[in-house]
Amino acid sequence: MKFTGSYPVLLVADVAATAAFYEAHFGYGREFDAGWYVHMRAPSLASSELAILRFDHETIPEAGRRPTTGLILNIELEDAAAACATLSAAGVTMLQPLRDEPFGQRHFIIADPNGNLIDVITPIPPDAEWLKAQGL
Repeated sequence: MKFTGSYPVLLVADVAATAAFYEAHFGYGREFDAGWYVHMRAPSLASSELAILRFDHETIPEAGRRPTTGLILNIELEDAAAACATLSAAGVTMLQPLRDEPFGQRHFIIADPNGNLIDVITPIPPDAEWLKAQGL
């Protein structure tokens, strides 16, 4: 098996609003837009793709025709703190405020218009005491 790509597909009720959210707040660009399906690509990392699909579209098997739930989409950026300030200024609600984790992440969590969680992350050095406690 030889991979040529892999990306998440969010099944949503409002494709246009969801695509607009990822464009406005993360700079994703539309590679393809059929109205019921939008394929997007991150601005500074061509391999970072995201697709948005109307959850009840005929191409989805009947058993799977429901909006995506229980998903956390990780978006790794160079500066999570700056992104947090920008998104806050734009009125995006912070579900988890910016914080540093001892295992080596600076991050915050927001939600897209469908309630899918987005964990915006910048790797930082792990805490030495935490590493020691983990036996690492």
